[in-house]
Amino acid sequence: MIVGAIGRNRSEPDWRLRAVRVNRPYLVVCLVALTSCATTSTHQFAQPARDWQTRTGQLLYRNPKTTVIGDVIVRFSRNGDFELTFSKGPGVNLLFLRQDASFAEVSGPLAGRGWSGPIDRAPPQLRAWLELRNKIVQAKDRHQVRHVSGSETFVFRF
Repeated sequence: MIVGAIGRNRSEPDWRLRAVRVNRPYLVVCLVALTSCATTSTHQFAQPARDWQTRTGQLLYRNPKTTVIGDVIVRFSRNGDFELTFSKGPGVNLLFLRQDASFAEVSGPLAGRGWSGPIDRAPPQLRAWLELRNKIVQAKDRHQVRHVSGSETFVFRF
């Protein structure tokens, strides 16, 4: 019996190689599971077009812990497609929201980890933001739009 440099019998199978072969399918399953959690939605939102209405102005957002005033750009179509960008200075987006009749996508620091999915399954902390679509579209050309939802207040000045 010849013993190799690492102290095992050369006639026995190399356990390290066998472990790699056994773990490879497990590794593939883990990678697929992890990457599927991180994939973005495949929902196709309408792209803004010339017939969309655009409103720019200021938004005061307040909740029990935070008050933020920043720039806001709102775009919406006659079909109910909606986009809102809330920023604090150039290049500092606080929240970006895209929404249509049944689906939404929210990202940015004020959205926490962000979210996308059917509107009726939105996390509680984002529901007030998703209510803004109807409020702004119904406001027509008003220069001030105010919306209160629970402990959150939104005041738009266009």
